[in-house]
Amino acid sequence: MIESQKQEDSRGFFARTFCKQEFSKHGLNADVTQCSVSFNPREGTLRGMHFQVAPFEEVKLVRCTMGSIFDVIIDLRVGSATYKKWFGVELSARNHKTLYIPPNFAHGFETLVDDSEVFYQISQFYSAEHARGVRWNDPAFDVKWPFVPKIINERDRNYPDFRCDDRPS
Repeated sequence: MIESQKQEDSRGFFARTFCKQEFSKHGLNADVTQCSVSFNPREGTLRGMHFQVAPFEEVKLVRCTMGSIFDVIIDLRVGSATYKKWFGVELSARNHKTLYIPPNFAHGFETLVDDSEVFYQISQFYSAEHARGVRWNDPAFDVKWPFVPKIINERDRNYPDFRCDDRPS
């Protein structure tokens, strides 16, 4: 989690949300290759769980700029102490939190309110042939979503059950 240090005054606040130098100092990938926005008009929209495989592994910084989401990452790094474990956090326009997503983690979110917008800073170009996913409700991960999604596309709904050979290579 990245929480910005706010400089507050009578106008509100100003906060730096990204600093390449500071990220590098903490051993985090600080490359930003592209930025994207996801707008979701309906509460209960689920997007995910997505990742890219070598040589297009992505680092993402994700922030909710309007509304509120429950953001989830799953560690797919074989040999990691947290392999197949998930982490979820509420990101909202009100809490101003940013989630750092390392390479070889699946990522997705569910909108908690109507009209939610998500801003991504991404370290790698999108490559359709390297894009992969795991199912949002796969028992291998047992993610505790806030509620059953109301809107989810067919691809995300129909990823097969996770197998160890599904992991990023």
